[in-house]
Amino acid sequence: MHSVQPKWTGWKWENAVAGGVAGLAPVVALYPFDIVRTRFQVHDGRHSGVPSYRNTLHALYTIRRVEGLRGLYAGLLPALLGSSLSWSLYFFLYGSIKERNQRLFERDELGPLLHLLSGAEAGSTATVITNPVWVVKTRLQLQAPGHGARKPYASFSDAFRSILREEGLRGLYKGLGPGLILVSHGALQFMAYEEGRKFLISHRSKRAPGQPFEISTKEQLVTSRDFAILGGSSKLFAVMATYPIQVVRSRLQQRPSKDGVSRYVNTWYTFKTTMRYEGFRGLYKGIVPHLLRVVPSSSLQFLVYESILKFLN
Repeated sequence: MHSVQPKWTGWKWENAVAGGVAGLAPVVALYPFDIVRTRFQVHDGRHSGVPSYRNTLHALYTIRRVEGLRGLYAGLLPALLGSSLSWSLYFFLYGSIKERNQRLFERDELGPLLHLLSGAEAGSTATVITNPVWVVKTRLQLQAPGHGARKPYASFSDAFRSILREEGLRGLYKGLGPGLILVSHGALQFMAYEEGRKFLISHRSKRAPGQPFEISTKEQLVTSRDFAILGGSSKLFAVMATYPIQVVRSRLQQRPSKDGVSRYVNTWYTFKTTMRYEGFRGLYKGIVPHLLRVVPSSSLQFLVYESILKFLN
């Protein structure tokens, strides 16, 4: 027996605003970990063109000493742009798609599969739109001394124009294949987040015998601390499941060698070559600085997102 069909309430602009602000909030504070993660990911021990670091702390110290504070924040502009745009698009589309599916299937609450599909649909669209920004960010992050005395890109706009001129539109869409596979990352995270949120609401809404239940809406049963914990734990779950695809994407988005030939030609070749020369550990290079950045970042993002959404609503 189906519930009453949910009513269409219009475009989810609140989700877009909340998602955009939430996407920006943790990026600046934790950005140096992203630099370290990217450099670890592309360092294959053969000819990656980036310095070798012993561990996360050594990498942070070395980059700060050799390249200065600017080195730790290389590619920050496209990171801010990409993060804000991605999260705005994702939350906007996810909220609209979720509401559409509630109406389509005549349900007040979606199950895990429909949450997964809603997240995948929203993520695919956002990935196609923002891929050029992430290519530029990766290139700027990899401009280490090992690439030569003169850095190939002077700025975000210079990198964008240079890639378009030298490699064409295809250059700006390198790594799109694994990027689309990584849609599963966002979909898995949102599924885990939504299911955890539903569990908390269901568990706390059960009245104890003889106790009055005065909370007016189910949403009030979930606290700010819950949002932070759910955001971080759902991100951890998604990262462990999909991290190898992130390594593959970073390697595909590297700048080609001087002869214009890319060392990694496609997703399968990159995966196969990494496994052959570096083993399973090669597919998880850089995961420590990545987790140090994204888990607290995701906790903060969902806390900010839910708080702003409540305020706007």
